[in-house]
Amino acid sequence: MNWIEIKSESDLNEAIKKSFQTSFGVVIFKHSTRCSISSVAKMRLTSFWNFKEELPVYYLDLIVFRNISNLIADKFEVRHESPQLLVIKDGKCVYNASHLSISVKDLRFHLEVEN
Repeated sequence: MNWIEIKSESDLNEAIKKSFQTSFGVVIFKHSTRCSISSVAKMRLTSFWNFKEELPVYYLDLIVFRNISNLIADKFEVRHESPQLLVIKDGKCVYNASHLSISVKDLRFHLEVEN
């Protein structure tokens, strides 16, 4: 699993641009370094991740970059959650999970249904 960090609005715009260039879109994981549930969700993602490298996975530390987290909520019309996993395809949020609903199995099922 190769995390691509989002640290600026420019990084977010690059992720959105990339969502038009891949068949599956891109994944954004919003992580709170202060939340044990977020740590569990991140561990479950990294432990069970079995996607090919061509699926871009973006990581946002929402404590440090809360303004970007708020921008994501506004831009994709989703409620801010922590932790939160989003799939962005063609510039739109097509899947959104939070807390202990975040799982590789559910993500895989959703990506297979979408494509």
